[in-house]
Amino acid sequence: MTSFFNPFSLPILFLSILSFLSLTAHAADPYLLSYVCENTTFSASDSIYQSNLNSLLSSFSSNANVDFFATTRGSDTSEPVYGLFNCRGDLTSQDCRDCVNAAVKEITNNCSTQKVAIIWYETCVLRYSNRSFFSTVDEKPMIGMLNVQDVTDPNKFNQLLNASLIELLVKLAKETSNVPTGANKFGTKQVNMTNQTLYSLVQCTPDLSGTDCNNCLQDAIKILPSCCSGKQGGRIVFPSCNLRYELYQFYETVATVPPPSPGKDEISPAIIIAIVVTFAASVLLVILAYCLLRRRAKKKSKAINEESPKQSDGLLNYHAANEITTVESLQFDFGTIEAATNKFSDDNKIGEGGFGKVYKGVLLEGKKVAVKRLSTKSLQGLEEFKNEVILIAKLQHRNLVRLLGWGIEGEEKLLVYEFMPNKSLDSFIFDSERLLDWKTSYTIISGIARGLQYLHEDSRLKIIHRDLKPSNVLLDHDMVAKISDFGMARIFSENQNIANTKRVVGTYGYMAPEYAMEGVFSVKSDVFGFGVILLEIISGKKNSGFYLTEHAQTLLAYAWRLWCEGKVLEFVDNSLMESCWTSEIVRCIHIGLLCVQENPQDRPTISTVIVLLGSESIVLPQPKHPAFSLDRFVQIDEFSVNELSFSSIVPQ
Repeated sequence: MTSFFNPFSLPILFLSILSFLSLTAHAADPYLLSYVCENTTFSASDSIYQSNLNSLLSSFSSNANVDFFATTRGSDTSEPVYGLFNCRGDLTSQDCRDCVNAAVKEITNNCSTQKVAIIWYETCVLRYSNRSFFSTVDEKPMIGMLNVQDVTDPNKFNQLLNASLIELLVKLAKETSNVPTGANKFGTKQVNMTNQTLYSLVQCTPDLSGTDCNNCLQDAIKILPSCCSGKQGGRIVFPSCNLRYELYQFYETVATVPPPSPGKDEISPAIIIAIVVTFAASVLLVILAYCLLRRRAKKKSKAINEESPKQSDGLLNYHAANEITTVESLQFDFGTIEAATNKFSDDNKIGEGGFGKVYKGVLLEGKKVAVKRLSTKSLQGLEEFKNEVILIAKLQHRNLVRLLGWGIEGEEKLLVYEFMPNKSLDSFIFDSERLLDWKTSYTIISGIARGLQYLHEDSRLKIIHRDLKPSNVLLDHDMVAKISDFGMARIFSENQNIANTKRVVGTYGYMAPEYAMEGVFSVKSDVFGFGVILLEIISGKKNSGFYLTEHAQTLLAYAWRLWCEGKVLEFVDNSLMESCWTSEIVRCIHIGLLCVQENPQDRPTISTVIVLLGSESIVLPQPKHPAFSLDRFVQIDEFSVNELSFSSIVPQ
């Protein structure tokens, strides 16, 4: 086998050697949690099944030097038995072997005549069945366990725990599920609370896909509050995944490696020291080389930005701006688009704003499209146009509008999208003859959240939309919400969480205060816009221009006042009250207020929002005073972006 040397793996190898130098004895005997033997017994006549089962269990013992093993004994015509075991990701090979052997012995003693069985230990799970369950999410049978220890201040502690735990587990589940199918899907995290440290662990069986793993863990997260609310620790255990949290560290921070196999020559201390020194020197050289390249890249980037200041504030860097050539296959001939829209006839116009006009079109093959014809006076210039083409061409999600193509001729810049027969969300929620019932509204809210989750966490790129508002949420024939208009979007690097800009773009009423005042934006900026939309859907009122009403200066101020006065149902549009569950709509208002809190750190991530929307059993933290941006800004330097009037703004 050819071996390849990767210099960037040196730090990991170095840690492995340090672990090898500090080996300790393996843990105590495995601790049994529970087992379930399904009531499907087989008799002496099923000797083939018994033989296959015995062979399967024997194979578990002989393959327990790995943390995951799945196999089948028998065939479709000879009573097949399917089985697997999975050890916790922080175990040594010896600890895994001990747990699997204990599980084989226990399940043989207690489930020897059952065709289906599963057994959970503290550090491993083992199961078998007469049906194939590989690569399938199974959530039954389930066990929930809790730490019965009391806390000093239950009310304060529970509030901290609920706020930190759900956020932590959602993030950990996402990170863990992102590893490829077949890889070890195991993760741990810790977070510091007030005078406490919260430790958490999640794991899926490696045969699950990333999506199935995440779905399994999200379902476990939803159940956790009803199982373990108010306790110092708890866990939910499914056949396919499990999670646990405690106020003490119950897992190994760094998994150790097994000792040398019997019969092998031991490595002398001198050789080990030589290897460590060699690796350390190599790591140092790699770091120095990396720093040198990084410095050169920064100089080059600075020079490019000085040449093109507008471009430096756009979505893509200098090199990425040239990527438009990679989407040439999506280019439409201008004449084709002109013919499809009947030469951009007013009869085909379906929308208009500061960016330009939108036309309905029909291509030669009969396919309906929407054509955005950018205005030559629009601030969405060539760079924003390139942004939208390059970005949307890479994004594919049910809740994002799909770009079909683009075209350029002279000053004409055209974008061709899938046609949305129900137009945009604002045409429904702000209509005096509102047509949306609560079920449809709730589905739209959830769809917007899932689209944002894809942009923030699930796509290959971390994307901040920066202009989320009802007119940028389109609705297809089934009223499925699709986020559109990515001309103002920004791409973040994998480890980047926050950025700032001197060029604030977007729409007043939906811009987070830290962005409007200081040009600072992050995923929490989009969460703020989502919260405003959620409150607009429920109230049927616009946040922008709300100061002209008799209720309050902003929609957020009005919602907050009613919330504090215990009159929150007065906030709900009358047409929704006829079709909604009161508890559900009050919970959505609560979530909306959490999203529009002034401090971005207090706002939940969009993944947390999705979990909160999907489970009524999770206790919501109390919202803090929302951002009343119009109370705190003065307006100067008006300019026009999209269909509204905007201003540069500074704090009073």
